[in-house]
Amino acid sequence: MQHDASVAPDSSASGRLIYLMGPSGSGKDSLIEAARATLEQHNVMVARRVITRSAEAKGEDAVGVSGERFEQLCAEGAFALHWRANGLAYGIPEQIDGWLKQGRAVLVNGSRAHLPEARQRYPDLLPVLLAVEPQVLRQRLLARGRESLEDIEQRLARSQQLSVMDDGVHVLDNSGRLDDAVARLLDLLRDQGVVVSP
Repeated sequence: MQHDASVAPDSSASGRLIYLMGPSGSGKDSLIEAARATLEQHNVMVARRVITRSAEAKGEDAVGVSGERFEQLCAEGAFALHWRANGLAYGIPEQIDGWLKQGRAVLVNGSRAHLPEARQRYPDLLPVLLAVEPQVLRQRLLARGRESLEDIEQRLARSQQLSVMDDGVHVLDNSGRLDDAVARLLDLLRDQGVVVSP
């Protein structure tokens, strides 16, 4: 069955999509893991991405698939959202639509470049940009040892190109302590009514 990602899900859904973005190395995976337990206590689901990268590769808790398998999944309508960046393909499972229809908030690890398409499908999504000072970002990319120096420079250049966001995007700084970034994320979600303090 073909999946038309341009068609918005049922408008009666009361859940909200939290669309977390940021350059590679900004700490999105670390932030998600650090906040996961608290998010789950507030009934916020965390989507697991599908990526065309080896499951053995360092990084997020994602499902690694081959490029051929990724294309098969696209054809089968397995993704609510999907895009390509940095030579890889990324997909968010269509399972999130079921969670949203159940009234749950859902956090996804998204792409800055794909934000316009994501907004078309989920008009009320909450866009959150994780920002990091350039020198900190470079150090993190070097420390994780996943890419070549050339790849790192390409990622940094792409990050600069995508650094300008519209006024509707909420920016969280993650240049310092991870705990501080988690607190800022939770404060934002409370302010937006996504989670309610006891």
